[in-house]
Amino acid sequence: MELIKNLKWRYAVKKYSEESVNEEKINQIIEAINLTASSCGIQPYRLFIVTNPEIRQKLGKGSFNEQIQTSSHLLVFAGFNEITNDYITYYVKMMEQQRSLEKGALNVLKNTLIDYFSTQTPEQNKIWSSKQAYIGLGTALIAAAELKVDATPMEGYDPKLFDEVLGLSEKGLHASVIISLGYRDAENDFLVSMPKARLPISEFATKIK
Repeated sequence: MELIKNLKWRYAVKKYSEESVNEEKINQIIEAINLTASSCGIQPYRLFIVTNPEIRQKLGKGSFNEQIQTSSHLLVFAGFNEITNDYITYYVKMMEQQRSLEKGALNVLKNTLIDYFSTQTPEQNKIWSSKQAYIGLGTALIAAAELKVDATPMEGYDPKLFDEVLGLSEKGLHASVIISLGYRDAENDFLVSMPKARLPISEFATKIK
C-alpha cells in the first residue's frame, strides 16, 4: 500500500527550505480537504491559504513555531462560531441542486439539523466546528504526503491574533488549527534522518471480535 509508505516518509518538519510548492499541488491538497468527511456533511469551517510574508510575520508573532513564517504556504482552518438556520438552509438547497433532487426533497434533513443546532450553545457550536476542522487537517496531512509535500500541523499559535489579523471574527469564524506546507531543509532539520517512532500495532490497536 503506497499510502503506508508515504505516511512513513512524512514527519512534522521543523526546518523548511526556501523551495516553494507549486500551485498545482496546493490546489490538489485544497481539493482533498474540500472532499473530506464532515459530520452531517455540512463543512462547518473554512480554509485560508496564506502566502503573504508580511501577514505571516504578524501571525507568527510570539509563537515558537517559526514554520508559520518560513514554510511555502500556511493553511488556516477556521471553524464556524455558529451554525445558523440560514447556513443549513443554504447548504441543504445546494445539496439538492448538486444531486438533481426536487426542491424540498431534503427538508427532513434540513429540519432535523435546524432543530438540533438550535439546542446548542455558541461554545458548543465552536467546539464542534473545530473538531470537524481537525478531520480536514488529517486529510491535508495525507494528501500532502501523497504528493511528497512536507507538512507541520500546529496548535502553538495565538488564535486571537489569527482571528484579528485575518478578520475571522467578522466572518463568524475562529482559528481552529493550522498547518504549514513546504519542503524540508534536509541539512538543518534534526528530525530528517530520525526513524519514525510509533507504538507497536499490538499495543496501539485492539481487535474486538
